[in-house]
Amino acid sequence: MTEQTPHSPALAPVTGIVGLGPVGEALLHLLLSAGHRVVAVDTDFDVLARVARRVKAVHGDGPEQQAVTFTCDHALLRGSSVVVEAVPDTPAAKALALSRITAACPPGTTLVTTTASLPVARLAIGAGRPADLVGLRLFTPPGPGGPAEPVSTPLAAKEATAALHALIAAAGLTPVEVGSGPAADATALVLGLLNRSVVLLDEGYATHHDIDTAMRLGCGLPAGPLESLDRIGLDTAHAALMDLWRRTGDSAFEPAPLLSRMVAAKLLGRKTGGGFYAYDETGARLPAQAGPVPEADAAGVRRVGVVGSGAMARGIAEVTAAAGHPTVLVARSAEKADAALAAVANSLARAVRRGKVTAEVKSAVLARLHGTDDLAALADCDLVVEAVAEKPEVKRTLFRTLGRVCAPGAVLATTTSSLSVTACAEASGRPCDVVGIHFFNPAPVMRLVELVRTDTAAPRTLALARAFCRGLGKTAVECTDRTGFIVNNLLFPYLGAALALLDRPGADDALIERTDAAVQHGFSYPMGPFALLDTIGLDVSLAIQQRLHDRFKTPEHKPSNALVELLAAGFLGRKNGRGLRTAAVSR
Repeated sequence: MTEQTPHSPALAPVTGIVGLGPVGEALLHLLLSAGHRVVAVDTDFDVLARVARRVKAVHGDGPEQQAVTFTCDHALLRGSSVVVEAVPDTPAAKALALSRITAACPPGTTLVTTTASLPVARLAIGAGRPADLVGLRLFTPPGPGGPAEPVSTPLAAKEATAALHALIAAAGLTPVEVGSGPAADATALVLGLLNRSVVLLDEGYATHHDIDTAMRLGCGLPAGPLESLDRIGLDTAHAALMDLWRRTGDSAFEPAPLLSRMVAAKLLGRKTGGGFYAYDETGARLPAQAGPVPEADAAGVRRVGVVGSGAMARGIAEVTAAAGHPTVLVARSAEKADAALAAVANSLARAVRRGKVTAEVKSAVLARLHGTDDLAALADCDLVVEAVAEKPEVKRTLFRTLGRVCAPGAVLATTTSSLSVTACAEASGRPCDVVGIHFFNPAPVMRLVELVRTDTAAPRTLALARAFCRGLGKTAVECTDRTGFIVNNLLFPYLGAALALLDRPGADDALIERTDAAVQHGFSYPMGPFALLDTIGLDVSLAIQQRLHDRFKTPEHKPSNALVELLAAGFLGRKNGRGLRTAAVSR
């Protein structure tokens, strides 16, 4: 037993927590902050010592430190009014923990299981306490205000249900209603996404920091996938993936080799102080080492060219002109160029009305922006961004021309989201000057840029591209040239897996809405997968799926039959008010 700290004499409720992994430790901190006295039980002495150190580091010598007893003796739970079981989510581990709890606690003690996948009623019956046992479904280790689903059963006494709701309120959690089926689907979807992020890292495609940054800024996730794994616990995620893989046979759930190696090496994430990131004694993430000093030629880009007249081209031109770059926008005709400049002017006018910029700033931006239909106007540009149609031959043809008309040493960038940057570089005849700079739509709003390097890109070209992105106020993440880059590589298998749920035998008619709600409320994602498909556009989503499948030929990239059929029926998503969720929302 670790050193036992006497309980506070105040008449605070006593809560037991059994299992001090990521979930148990998180609940411990929340309840201590709420003034509870806590009996914290774990059978691993190292875990007890580590969590005790963290409590002291976080709470110091205040009353919270005096209100917790760390022990491996379940008998000390006897005085608790509520006991939370937070051991690993396997039938054997749950059964053993509950048997020890029921042996120590008299009937009438409220027992709370944190299972995310097992039937609460069955656990209650197996524990011999069907009236006392209720569930607290936590999708990730909880923080203040985080989501928590109370799970009662017809067997539970009203006193147990009331105690569960009081516990959620005391911990400062937000009650949500998800349901066991949608919760299981959402968990599988998210675990698949997290697993793929480890594969991407293991392949050396991008750094852990850039993968996490890309998904936070590109998809609005509350935490990057690798940081999320650290919070959940790599061993916990590995076990859940193994269970899904065994039950479904779906290779998307086969744990990434790097994940398995890290678990074997006891690099389990935040709870052990090290995983994909390093953590201090309080469990806070340690800052990364400072990167290299920005390159000396950071000011090498002054005049910018943008080729195209669509929404992306207009947005990029607005951003570059707003950043102080004299910018020329080249369209296929003078009329299209004029229309593009008018659209930028309207965008800036809206920004003035919203108080985002002043009228003087608007005038200055427009003064730096010019339009033409003559590619020769790009001859004196330091950097040219291509934002034309997402068709391979269109881009290659343009780059052949850019290679001839642009000044030697000028950076030539493609904004492609899923086509080969290398193919554009080869077509230019000057591959050392070509990079991918994938802006996200709308360019004036989205901070993320994927900076795509080819094998032939010169260090100077990459340095200028990095400096250019920094000067625009963008956050650039770097990756090698492969279809989908970072965001689409991770996002579209996740979206495809959600669409595949529609083909599952016995799929519920409310599956779309319930799955979205489970992902949004359970994992705090900004929207569920079906709403996100509508936002991207069903036509765009299918096109990206097709390109990914053409490149990788794997089941997880297979284009969705549901998307094909929706497009045939005229459903495009939010853009035409008819989609997986859009039509329902608009009615």
